[in-house]
Amino acid sequence: MKQRVPLPNEVEEPPPRRRLSAFEPLAFRDFRLLWSGLLLGNIGSWMQITALGYLVATLAPSPALAPLYLGLVGLSRAVPVVAFSPIAGLAADRLPRRRVLLATNSAMLLLSTTLALATYTHRVNIGIILAISAGLAAVMSFDSPARQSWVPIMVPRRLVASAIGLNSVAFNLPSVIGPALAGPLIATAGVAGCFAANACSYLAVVLAVCAMDDAPPSLTAKESAFESIRAGLVFLRRHETLRWVVLFLTVSALLARPFFQLLPDYALNQLKTGVLGYTSIMIANGLGGFAGALIAAFLGGIRRRGMVWTWTGVGLGAGVAVLGVTFSLPAAVAELVVIGALTLVFINSSNVLIQTLSPDEMRGRAISVYTMVLLGLVPGGALLLGAIGSAVGVGWTFVGAGCATALAGAWVWITSPQVRRI
Repeated sequence: MKQRVPLPNEVEEPPPRRRLSAFEPLAFRDFRLLWSGLLLGNIGSWMQITALGYLVATLAPSPALAPLYLGLVGLSRAVPVVAFSPIAGLAADRLPRRRVLLATNSAMLLLSTTLALATYTHRVNIGIILAISAGLAAVMSFDSPARQSWVPIMVPRRLVASAIGLNSVAFNLPSVIGPALAGPLIATAGVAGCFAANACSYLAVVLAVCAMDDAPPSLTAKESAFESIRAGLVFLRRHETLRWVVLFLTVSALLARPFFQLLPDYALNQLKTGVLGYTSIMIANGLGGFAGALIAAFLGGIRRRGMVWTWTGVGLGAGVAVLGVTFSLPAAVAELVVIGALTLVFINSSNVLIQTLSPDEMRGRAISVYTMVLLGLVPGGALLLGAIGSAVGVGWTFVGAGCATALAGAWVWITSPQVRRI
């Protein structure tokens, strides 16, 4: 059949847009390797997170000091991230990302092995925990910008949002599996078994990275490290949308998201539950996070990303406030599923906005600020909330911090038309 040629004054209709599959980025080999290694490695990481929180809460001399001890662990993670993130972002832009990830994951393997050995030999104490937590945080501050800024290079730009969503799945599916495995392991073999499992899991990431192709650095300009870091910060401050993203992300990191670090105290002292009850609320939060990651992956290139980003942040704050006045384990489990889902959609939307609105040569430094907020300010906020929780109780601390976060998000939406437009 002869194809019809449009007349000169006609506008040819564009072909219908093909709906993207949430799993389409997995068709690209290097992304598939990175994703699968991340999935397996994070199962061990979540086992360690669960066991470490329980260990720190039990090491506290009294229940009233448990939030403060958990906050101190948060501080030990915050300081290295805040100190190293600017340099880490520059490293992600200037160095081959594959080499950065090989170095960081090898270092995390070594640190996790040290923690496992110290626990097995009964020499673990709060000082050793603080030192190893600080070391892991310092290494992670270099790992996250390199890994996340590599994603837009591995997949086409139209698949970036879906790829970021799948990365969230690789982090949050283990947040369900890891605590589920950790609870029985803590009850039978102790926390040391969880630390050893985490050390073994980092081998999965190292092997996956070894099999990947290297990528050239994004930044080739010959300028000083100070000028490069300053240029990245100026870019974020002057961008009409990203400055609001960083601002609200910072507020949520200091006030709402540190609730997770205080869950061991909340479970043991407000809900009056044991290790299985504690792991059940950890699993509930992880299950919600996994659901949120799947939602984020299926949202893909959704329009009105600004609306999704703002109101999931508001919902996160409101959820934490409600959790503070909850004394029933079943109710807390249900609430934590919702909070986990809202948290992940909010974080994923923040990540997507930063990655898609940043040019290639700025992406590593922009993501390093994102990493600094998530890995540096959240633990710092845990110290703040832990100190307040030791004085007034963790429940009322959740109420105040959650309400303040929700109000901050509503204020951003009302006063920022550029956020409402994206």
